[in-house]
Amino acid sequence: MNDAAALQAKIHRTIPLSAAMGYEIVQLDETQIVVEAPLAPNINIHGTGFAGSLYTLGVLSAWALCNHVMDGAGLDAELVVAEAAIRYRAPVRGRIRCCCRLNANQIQGFVTGLQAQGRARIQVEVDIGEEPAAQIQATLHASCA
Repeated sequence: MNDAAALQAKIHRTIPLSAAMGYEIVQLDETQIVVEAPLAPNINIHGTGFAGSLYTLGVLSAWALCNHVMDGAGLDAELVVAEAAIRYRAPVRGRIRCCCRLNANQIQGFVTGLQAQGRARIQVEVDIGEEPAAQIQATLHASCA
């Protein structure tokens, strides 16, 4: 099983709602994750992406990428979303796509903090839809067990 498939299986197993939403990791590497989900199980009364689904899919994308970074560094830590805010700019009318990227400095600071102090925070941005239609700013906190 590749990293993306293993991470997706972990998320579906531990957060069952993600499977019902159609959460699918379509791209994953050391610095980026792209997640997609169909509109149908995440639709609102207007026929567009439900705001709660957009938020949930985006936050799960941020969590997944940070979890992947920790796994890549061989770190066993509890990871939680400490704070997150979303700004909705336009309706999502088709397949929902979430993109989250970290730069090398963010990753190094996060990993170094965990290694040296046993805890670290990282600020993450997630673009949802085109242009983007929505954007999440999140702070995640990790602490070693």
